[in-house]
Amino acid sequence: MALLAKDPRRLPDTEARIAALELPPGGWTRGARAEALARLRAAGLPSRRDEYWRYTDPAALAAPVPAEAPPFDAGEAHVFAATERLEIVFVDGVFDVARSGDLRLAGVEIARLAEADRADIHWAQGLYGVLEAHGQSPVPRPLAALNTAAAADGLLIRVTGRAARPVCLVYERRAPAADAVLHHCVKVEAGAELTLLETGPAAARLNLVTEVEVAAGGRFHHVRVQGRDHARRAATHIFARLADGALFKSFTLTMNGALTRNEAVLELAGDRAVAHVAGAALGDGATGAFHHDDTVFVTHDAEGCESRQVFKKVLKHGAVGVFQGKILVRPGAQKTDGYQISQSLLLDDDSQFLAKPELEIYADDVKCSHGSTTGAIDETALFYLRARGIPRETAVTLLVLSFLADAIAEIEDEALRAAITGRLEGWMARHRS
Repeated sequence: MALLAKDPRRLPDTEARIAALELPPGGWTRGARAEALARLRAAGLPSRRDEYWRYTDPAALAAPVPAEAPPFDAGEAHVFAATERLEIVFVDGVFDVARSGDLRLAGVEIARLAEADRADIHWAQGLYGVLEAHGQSPVPRPLAALNTAAAADGLLIRVTGRAARPVCLVYERRAPAADAVLHHCVKVEAGAELTLLETGPAAARLNLVTEVEVAAGGRFHHVRVQGRDHARRAATHIFARLADGALFKSFTLTMNGALTRNEAVLELAGDRAVAHVAGAALGDGATGAFHHDDTVFVTHDAEGCESRQVFKKVLKHGAVGVFQGKILVRPGAQKTDGYQISQSLLLDDDSQFLAKPELEIYADDVKCSHGSTTGAIDETALFYLRARGIPRETAVTLLVLSFLADAIAEIEDEALRAAITGRLEGWMARHRS
């Protein structure tokens, strides 16, 4: 891939960030890390001058040292605690072997990046940094390149059959200034299936990259819950490539947090592939700054493929929500079905939702649509519920859950949908006006 021209204004900041990193020497990842570092130096760290960062200030994500974020203990079990699962724990971005389950799981091979990188060869050599590098065009993603260069740990997951149970990654934190850089690689073989769960605040600042390759007929389900520290900051990327008839579904629930930027870069490379990415965000500026950014880029490069983007945000007390979504249909990607919707529910006059939906189509036999709306609570519906004896705050909760229902419906597993809904109800109860 051709490197982008350097912006001399960014070089000092970029070099300062690199100097603050502890770059692993790498084994079989050495080449990928060196190439990623070159991409980072060529592009420079992001700034508000960049088109895809004009709504979100990346300064806190790019600074050499993270701002402290005091850990917040909610005193409750994590959202997936009642789900039968293989649980793997990271504390401040470091694998916790004592608290993690046995990595052996029927239908799945799991290894730690830190350990597997010492081997001479590994299956992940053909995946680590590959999708991230491909996803740098046409839009540069320097924070993802930084991750590939600097990630000291993460998981390498190869799915060879139908996983016996979900793999659940729990990200805990203790240090007020923990700065975590994690990189996961997931390879779903032909006809195999995996559900990957993620939960926890992870660090004061988190940089997370997940690369997912789904072979023909493979199925990958992803459900993530981000919370609950009010001052945490996070930049996450999911890069995925789908072969013929593959399925990819990802849902993220975000509650609280000073700054969150979630990016999804999906390529439908095989005929009849299906990719759904969805999210629900709830922010209350009364408990601290809340800025949440979903940025999605879906490329259709095969025939008969389907993509859905469904994002909902509920904002109050000065919270800010951002959605940037693009569907690119390449020549020859006939029979494409692309759908995109982003909506916000503003519970007061102080909050803000910024949206930039895009379609770029180079095929003539397609069905693509996008829409974006911002509004307040439906007063007619609220009156209807209150007229039947439902207290105002309960009625507001019901209307919020109804508003978020389309995004939650993207989760196929009924038990996981129920767990997510329960966590939403808890947030609404804690944040009643």
